[in-house]
Amino acid sequence: MVSRREGHALLIGSGLGLCGATAGAAGTHGLWLALFGTFLLLVWLLAANLFLVRRHQVVSITASSSPDGAQVAHHLLLDASPTPLVLVNGTTARTMNRAARRLFATDDRILPPPVPLFDRDATRLRHAGRTWRADRVEVGDRSVVALIDVESEERTAEARASAEMIQVLGHEMLNGLVPIVSLAECGIAAAEARDEDSALLTEILTTLARHAEGLRRFTEAYRELARLPPPLRLTVSIEEMIDDIARLFVSRWPDVGLSIDVASDLCAEIDRDQLNQAIWALLQNAVEAIQQGGVASGRVDIRATVDDDVLTFEVRDNGPGIPPDRVHVIFRPFYTSKSSGSGIGLSLARQVVQAHGGMLALVHPLPATFRAQVPGARVSNDVLVLR
Repeated sequence: MVSRREGHALLIGSGLGLCGATAGAAGTHGLWLALFGTFLLLVWLLAANLFLVRRHQVVSITASSSPDGAQVAHHLLLDASPTPLVLVNGTTARTMNRAARRLFATDDRILPPPVPLFDRDATRLRHAGRTWRADRVEVGDRSVVALIDVESEERTAEARASAEMIQVLGHEMLNGLVPIVSLAECGIAAAEARDEDSALLTEILTTLARHAEGLRRFTEAYRELARLPPPLRLTVSIEEMIDDIARLFVSRWPDVGLSIDVASDLCAEIDRDQLNQAIWALLQNAVEAIQQGGVASGRVDIRATVDDDVLTFEVRDNGPGIPPDRVHVIFRPFYTSKSSGSGIGLSLARQVVQAHGGMLALVHPLPATFRAQVPGARVSNDVLVLR
């Protein structure tokens, strides 16, 4: 089957041939008018041929340059990425961008390649004195591995946490010192004015002592939060632990209902004192929210379950919930929206759960529901043991 381009070429070629034969015959017989018309037709055919050739070249250049341009743009973006990218194909590993070439000191093939690059289950590798997280994307029989500097991420997170902690400490210390300085100045003035009421000095000093004691408690709370010891794991009956907490709860807040849902044979290898403190902090936070919200029939629910090798505690209350603008700051050390709160309970609870290798999070702001999860658990003979 003849293409359009080939058809145009045959038509123009036939026209040129016909024009040549006609011009020859007209010149032989002296037909000058026919010769002139043949010449004009020949010029037209040549112009048409030139136009078609130029048009084909433009279309070819456009069709071929568009993909190449996009490919070059993608290559430039890939090469400028600060994350080292490695292409793994069978037993061969090759660098894909400038960051990878700089990391492995090669322009193409990595020799010798780190063994974890070829392990599809590996999530960490050690190279150039640093630990890297390997994020893998499978592309057919090949895979692209992005290497994330774990230590750099940790340093960034530590710097952010330190800056936030310094900001909080500076704020709290300043709030505690300002009234102390003011009261001290008032006390000096009262001591100098001996003719005034002597009871005023006693009142000022009493208030000063109370503020100083509050600042001392704040400092002790910070030290407790900063010096949390590693958990001492022992086999503990979760049902027994929750029952003990429930008895304390009822004696402390008899007007607030408590619902418990814990399996009777649930046991775990945990630090009972620390986890007890974390759950108590969650319960106290729930009760304070109920009381502050003025809920008539306050109720707190606590559940302990195990699913997919994860031990889970959930604490929920029927209080007013947590406002959206406070969701991201409730775990910040010393942050509190309560007049008598210390702002350490939720932060300490999260630290305890994280020390057990788990995570504490707010899963629902209304009703307020906190979930503490400890991974790496297994059920054996109706007993849960944390590895």
